[in-house]
Order: sequence, then C-alpha cells, then structure tokens
Amino acid sequence: MSDEECKELTKSCDSAIYKMKKLKMRFSPTLNASIKQLSMAKANSVSVEVDENPSPSGDKWFESPENLESVRQGIQEMSEGQGEAYTMDEIKRRLGV
Repeated sequence: MSDEECKELTKSCDSAIYKMKKLKMRFSPTLNASIKQLSMAKANSVSVEVDENPSPSGDKWFESPENLESVRQGIQEMSEGQGEAYTMDEIKRRLGV
C-alpha cells in the first residue's frame, strides 16, 4: 500500500469513526462495539515498510553489499581514529578542481 493510499484510508476511517462516535450518543451500546471494531481494523490495516537503503533518493549504489561494507569499514576506521575527514573545499583543492 502506498503512502498516499494509506493516508486516504486513514482519512476515510477517521471520518467514519467520527460519525460513529456522534451517533453513539443516540443509539444502543452495540454501536460502541462497532466503533472499537472499526478502530481495530484501522490499526491492523496500517503497514510500515523500512527501506534499508540509507540514501534518501534511493541511490542503487547503496544496494551493493560490497559498497555497504566499504562504508561500514570507513565508519569503523573513523571511530577508531584511523581516518581523516575533509571539507568539500579541501577535496576540491586536492583534486585541483
């Protein structure tokens, strides 16, 4: 289910729940059970997907296990004080760009 479909479903369910709560005051206690059932259906219909790709744009480079291992190794080296960090200006200067 896409985010847009999920939002639309949530909006529809919220609207239905609101209307049922208003009607609850006028009708029998069985309506309360219906509201609870609808609320549970809404909660059970929500799905969350986790994309393990750390790139906000979904860059395919990060899908390669070798590339991810290189990133992990670089992070470990930096945390152990074995690496150096450069600003973009330093990188450009070193590359002569």
